Amino acid sequence: MIKAKYCYSLILMFSIIITSCGTRKYTVKSDTKAAQAADAMANLKSKSLYRFITDWTGVKYRFGGLDKNGIDCSGFAFLLEKEIFGVTLPRISREQANVVRRKDIDSLKEGDLVFFSFGGNDVDHVGVYLNNGFFVHASTTRGVIVDDLTLPAYQKVLVKSGSVN
Repeated sequence: MIKAKYCYSLILMFSIIITSCGTRKYTVKSDTKAAQAADAMANLKSKSLYRFITDWTGVKYRFGGLDKNGIDCSGFAFLLEKEIFGVTLPRISREQANVVRRKDIDSLKEGDLVFFSFGGNDVDHVGVYLNNGFFVHASTTRGVIVDDLTLPAYQKVLVKSGSVN
């Protein structure tokens, strides 16, 4: 009986040791885009901007939308600039670009706007610059999201950046 208990205990301990050696701990590398986006959010000077973005993150894209049921890029920029910075922008991204004073991309500050042309020469998309090369926008496929402005897909279509004031 004692020999059987000893044998079972030995098998149990051996099983625990074998299975614990095979486990891996997965961690997020600090150089991933998700970690960098999180850092950009953590480094925002305006805590109300942080709250605004986290409150809207994930809201789906809807052309012409202006609420949590769906929002488009210019509507998101319109609401953000008004609520956080007290700036009233036109409602359409092309018109928003017309009221922005051009700024070099390396001189952008929190709250500045970035404009893109995915479909030709006219501005058809807008985002709000955060810091460290990241911006927030209402993506047609992913909804409201913090994204990396330095990605080649954005660099190829970036047509204007600047501030309202």
